[in-house]
Amino acid sequence: MKIFVAGGTGFVGGHLLKVLLGSGHSVRALVHRRTTFHSEVEQVEGDVTRRETFESHVSGCDAVINLVGIIREFPARGVTFERLHVQATANLVAAAAGNGVRRYLQMSALGTRPEAVSAYHKTKWRAEELVRGSGLEWTVFRPSMIFGPQDGFINMLAAQLRLAPLMPVIGSGSYRLQPIHGDDVARCFAMALKLPETIGQTYELCGADRVTYEELLDMIAVTMGRARPFKPHLPLGVMKMAIPLLQKIPQFPITMDQLQMLLEESIGGDEWQKAFGFKPRGLQEGIAAYLSKT
Repeated sequence: MKIFVAGGTGFVGGHLLKVLLGSGHSVRALVHRRTTFHSEVEQVEGDVTRRETFESHVSGCDAVINLVGIIREFPARGVTFERLHVQATANLVAAAAGNGVRRYLQMSALGTRPEAVSAYHKTKWRAEELVRGSGLEWTVFRPSMIFGPQDGFINMLAAQLRLAPLMPVIGSGSYRLQPIHGDDVARCFAMALKLPETIGQTYELCGADRVTYEELLDMIAVTMGRARPFKPHLPLGVMKMAIPLLQKIPQFPITMDQLQMLLEESIGGDEWQKAFGFKPRGLQEGIAAYLSKT
């Protein structure tokens, strides 16, 4: 199959392109500027928020995969949830339909729902609704936090631990996560292309291990060969007042949206394993493969 991929140059995209190419598919990737990131991939320059820049390149493809998404907004640069989640999805759906491409796979996020509180989840839900109403042969994936060699979250926490064995925790730290490896997410996308029973389905992708935030910090430290860090607790009420002001600084590590999602937790079931027939990689095993013991 020839697959049109938007978001292929991102973290999950790196995992997906490897799996697609390894499965014998050909890939046409939408990029802002041509690079040498994959010599086997056909690159087309365009902007996912401007349909006219890429629509003609969807022609001749057998499926469209949308991985485009952001976890934080930078409105001054035009990087907003509205543009990259909703508008981008509307453009890709229209481009697929306009070129007669029936199969469409969408990356969403665990916790996406109509009554969501965070702007991130609200726009992910609106994007899902566009997909469901498209008339295409769609599949939606809602992964939990995704980890792997180039991830942002685990590597950020590891970098902080290298500086000092001190990791401030907002609130109780008992909120839970169920991270899934990028290779497992990519495998589900690739398998769905060959499984007609996945059409019209939404899958929550969760990993093998359910851990609290505090347990995750300890796991990262132990994996790096370090002592468990000191974890002072920052009062939740105080942080809810401070973060709206501090998040305006691009370098500040957390926004109110991200805090909301942490507190809501990111956990789910294993129903997706029944559909795809494999078990996800263990969390400690997975992070040990790329966190150096330094």
